[in-house]
Amino acid sequence: MLKKESIGQTIQAALRLDRAVRLVWQYAPGWSLVNLLLVLVQGLLPLVSLYLMKQIVDMVTAGLSAPDPAAAFPQVGFFILLAGGTAFLAVFCRSLADLAGEAQSLIITDAVSDMLHSQSIAVDLAYYEDPSYYDTLHRAQQEAPYRPTRIVNGLIGLAQCGFSLVGIGILFFSFNPLLAVLLFAAAVPGALMRLFHARSLYDFTQNHTETERRADYYHWMLTDLGHAKEIRLFNLGPVFKEHFHGLRQELRKGRLTLARQRGSAEMATQFFATAAVFGMLAFVAQQTIVGALTLGGLVMYYQGFQSGLGFMQGILRGLAGLYEDNLFLSNFYRFLDLAPAVTSPPNPAPVPKTALQELVFKKVSFTYPGSVHEVLSEIDLALAPGQVIALVGENGSGKTTLVKLLSRLYDPAAGKITFGDCDLRDFDLTAWRQEISVIFQDYVRYYLTARDNIRFGNVESSPGMERIVAAARRSGADALISSMPQGYETVLGHQFNKGEELSIGQWQKIALARAFLRDARILVLDEPTSSLDPLAEEELFRQFRSMIAGRSAILISHRFTTVQLADYIYVLEQGKITEQGTHQDLLRMNGSYARLYHAQADRYQDAAAKPASEADPAKRMLT
Repeated sequence: MLKKESIGQTIQAALRLDRAVRLVWQYAPGWSLVNLLLVLVQGLLPLVSLYLMKQIVDMVTAGLSAPDPAAAFPQVGFFILLAGGTAFLAVFCRSLADLAGEAQSLIITDAVSDMLHSQSIAVDLAYYEDPSYYDTLHRAQQEAPYRPTRIVNGLIGLAQCGFSLVGIGILFFSFNPLLAVLLFAAAVPGALMRLFHARSLYDFTQNHTETERRADYYHWMLTDLGHAKEIRLFNLGPVFKEHFHGLRQELRKGRLTLARQRGSAEMATQFFATAAVFGMLAFVAQQTIVGALTLGGLVMYYQGFQSGLGFMQGILRGLAGLYEDNLFLSNFYRFLDLAPAVTSPPNPAPVPKTALQELVFKKVSFTYPGSVHEVLSEIDLALAPGQVIALVGENGSGKTTLVKLLSRLYDPAAGKITFGDCDLRDFDLTAWRQEISVIFQDYVRYYLTARDNIRFGNVESSPGMERIVAAARRSGADALISSMPQGYETVLGHQFNKGEELSIGQWQKIALARAFLRDARILVLDEPTSSLDPLAEEELFRQFRSMIAGRSAILISHRFTTVQLADYIYVLEQGKITEQGTHQDLLRMNGSYARLYHAQADRYQDAAAKPASEADPAKRMLT
């Protein structure tokens, strides 16, 4: 599962910039090259502007004392034109840089989303049952879309500032080395403040990720259709709003405290920088008065110091920003570095295709990661070719966990599962899962077209409409879909425009059609009729054998009308198989199965024996 990193490891990760640079260059090389060229031009333009301004001031000064001042203007005007052209070029470069940055940002945001999606698909199901995984995913989603671009833009800004600063530094050092030292000293406090704030903000975010997720959860419940009925029925809206407000207030209070601390520190550093600027101005003014500098030199050095201070602050601020960005981006790298435990072997064995094979669980035991409770203990179970078996047991007995192991969403902690003569772990993961079609009890409702809802059962083979319609007919969904306004192109659910909402039973028919479409040799149905009305259930039972023709099947159900369809039945209690046999065998044993069967059958018989007026409403429905 997820491991916590030490502070040293986190800082070390924050100092690595190469992954972000490679990522941006990989997905946006053209715009990255444009940015690099703009760095050179924009880095040179401030120096050119300073020199032209010095020439203009010196020429104006000289012209004022010339016999014919008007004669000096053409030369001054030429340098003014050059200065104006430089300013226009700077505006053009800034606009082009903004465009390049926006294009680069959009490309990288989409690329990072693709990487997040790919990794979310690749990681094991176990990660989704670990709260720390959701913290890591939340941080990655929050920071990853924009941090890589900011890092590259930060590096570009550093290069641009550095290029300009070198020229200004040489200028000042040649005049007075102390000015160069003052320039550096004036910028250092601000950089140190940003480094400290970056670490404080990162620590706050790390420590409050779960709080943010809880707030997001309340927000989702308050705005989601799936919770709308109960929220109104039980008047939960004010309760959830109060919880959301409390969590957001906690987060807001912490962030405002950080903002106040940063504002106070930033004000102090700006006071120091301002004092340095005017101290430098006093020095060059004194040098101008004693004749060591011209008036143009005064203007050049004053503006140069301001610009140089800005460049120095930009460099140190950029370094602090890079540290902050990469510190947060380490969450994204940590997410990408998650490695699945359920994988395909280097040289997978081919899944037998010639005929149905026997599926066998041999002494299989399993405990969920992070738990000490053994969910399955030494399970021995067999599914013969073409056979239908049923798994029966109370909630929590391990039935669905068996299906997860069969689907290799997890691997057994002990024992093995074989298909033919091979352990499932010897097969390619995707190839094996194509042999299984499962409809889980908590099946997914895709708010897409009816055709897509069924097609998703077998996307590998790109099924045509004939097969999709055939699967819908087998599940009883075809008549429903055909009656909709756009037929199989009707969008299901109310999430999008012109969508048609379905009842729970209708959604289950759609899910059954999805399972029937898949070209799989093992069909697993987890409570397949739990939401179907009696007529639909009867029709499904009547056609059940033809539906699964040529396949083996596993039924999981609390309804014994469904269980009786099986050739062989396994009874699970607390992760162990306690009884097995045919329906009649198990009734003769008079054990747990017989007790559960008679308890359910008696409810139907009692309801049928009483007059409708005496039976309660629920029992009248059963009759």
